[in-house]
Amino acid sequence: MGIFDNIKKSLGGRNKKEHIPPYYDIVCPFCFKKYSPKEVVFRAAHAEEDDEEFFLKEDRLLNEYRSKFNLAPLPDMEAIIEDLDRIPEESKKYADGVLVQIIDKHGIATNKRLCPKCHNELPITAGKFPSNIISIVGASQVGKSVYMTSLIHTLQNFTAYNFDAACLPVSVDVSKKFRESYEEPLYDRGVLFDPTQKEVRQEPLMFQFKFKNENKPPVTLVFFDVAGEGMIDQDYMDIFATHIKNSAGILFLVDPLQIRTIRNKIDIKKGEDSGEFASKYDEPREVIISLFENFIGHQEKGKTDIPTAVVLTKSDMLRILSEDEYIKENSNIFYNVNHKNTFNLTEFENIDGEVKRFLEKVDRAFTDALEVHFKDRAFFAVSALGSNPIDRRVQGIVSPVRVDEPFLWLLYKLGYIEGSRSK
Repeated sequence: MGIFDNIKKSLGGRNKKEHIPPYYDIVCPFCFKKYSPKEVVFRAAHAEEDDEEFFLKEDRLLNEYRSKFNLAPLPDMEAIIEDLDRIPEESKKYADGVLVQIIDKHGIATNKRLCPKCHNELPITAGKFPSNIISIVGASQVGKSVYMTSLIHTLQNFTAYNFDAACLPVSVDVSKKFRESYEEPLYDRGVLFDPTQKEVRQEPLMFQFKFKNENKPPVTLVFFDVAGEGMIDQDYMDIFATHIKNSAGILFLVDPLQIRTIRNKIDIKKGEDSGEFASKYDEPREVIISLFENFIGHQEKGKTDIPTAVVLTKSDMLRILSEDEYIKENSNIFYNVNHKNTFNLTEFENIDGEVKRFLEKVDRAFTDALEVHFKDRAFFAVSALGSNPIDRRVQGIVSPVRVDEPFLWLLYKLGYIEGSRSK
């Protein structure tokens, strides 16, 4: 059942006399805890020196959240208004069934709606539509940061137009951070990022994929720039387990060089001896084991039903294998595809089958593990750059290949876009 069917069902099941329309559970895009919109709290829009309830004070929950990302604590802030039952109904404002504003006992309105678990301010759409979070997971050196940058750039500049939508950062701060730390270095200067260190814990980057058709709900994209080593580090993984658990879709990135069979066939000249080079790569199975220990193992029958796109990255490197039995020189993997208005099921089935067969040949243990633990999975191949960088610099211009296809498949699975076949 798609999102629009759920919306119709919810609308149809309500008593017409009830003045508050339906709502959806919120998944906080900061701490990823899940709760009802009725549980949100508000931050006062003012402080009162003669009222203890409205003193400026430390926000302990917010500072605890910030400490997890090695961020400095914030100074004293306006009070948190928690007991909303004390607020009379005439002092509450609803939008799309969700409480979005209250007037406090001093007669001052506030629309600063906060997560009750971490006290970060929630997006305006929280509770009005399904909270759909897309997770990117993968081991060290898989290229998560580069893929994330290429994907968001492609969504903003090409994909959104093809689906009559817009992809926008949720705040000025996110826009500035993405532009200065990710987009400009890669697209303007052709410089690859240094590997993310697990000691550098960064807040997630949030974007909204919003359709121009007002009847279609927006999709909130939440991307963690997570150090790959964290995917096999127990303490580090605990921080992000809730994030993955409450995701609507997973992008599971796999670097060809993680697979020993491929590493032995591809000669990459980086001035490093092969032993040191090989030791940097964790096997894809180890990421599945980590996910199983922290999340999947607690699900029904040890499987997750979250749609999972298994994404083979750095696909341009596979041209080296075109003389082998593994892959053909005219493979679909090497050619970009534009999905417009609908998700092209013919193209999807071709790439899904080809990448699955390739992975079964080079790492059958990995594909078996995927089959055991992931109910709904599909296979893709992407190149975030279009070519293999030399000395950590892009040669020529960045020319992504099929980077948005796994994301569009997730939108299709979640009922946001329709599928069609090539004529």
